[in-house]
Amino acid sequence: MLDELRGKVVLVHAFQMLCPACVMQGGPQAVRLWQRYQQGRPDSDVAVIGLHTVFEHHEVMTPTALAVYLHEFRIPFPVAVDRASADGPIPQTMHAYAMQGTPTSLLIDRAGRLRKQFFGVESDQQMVADIDILITEPA
Repeated sequence: MLDELRGKVVLVHAFQMLCPACVMQGGPQAVRLWQRYQQGRPDSDVAVIGLHTVFEHHEVMTPTALAVYLHEFRIPFPVAVDRASADGPIPQTMHAYAMQGTPTSLLIDRAGRLRKQFFGVESDQQMVADIDILITEPA
């Protein structure tokens, strides 16, 4: 999915359905950023995507439950599901980026380089400032 977005600034919102901070803060913030940068703008320089990364309570994190969650919380951007690991409960992408938990935001520049990773929730103002800086940089 990320290869298809090369040339854009990408915000990856990593979350779990049962994570209170994801439901109350991270998810709504990702939606606000999508509305600011991407809503109604197919040629936007920014792409917001979700990553459902499950590291606990695997038995209740089914595809059907995720579909209901996305509908209930009106998530407007595409959401990928992190691949399970054969080595333990931590999914592949979460492990590859050494995420500490959820919510985690990954900011990727136009060249596909990880420029910022943040566990928890930063202010909207800081996220906008970080994204705006990356928008002004060439690919």
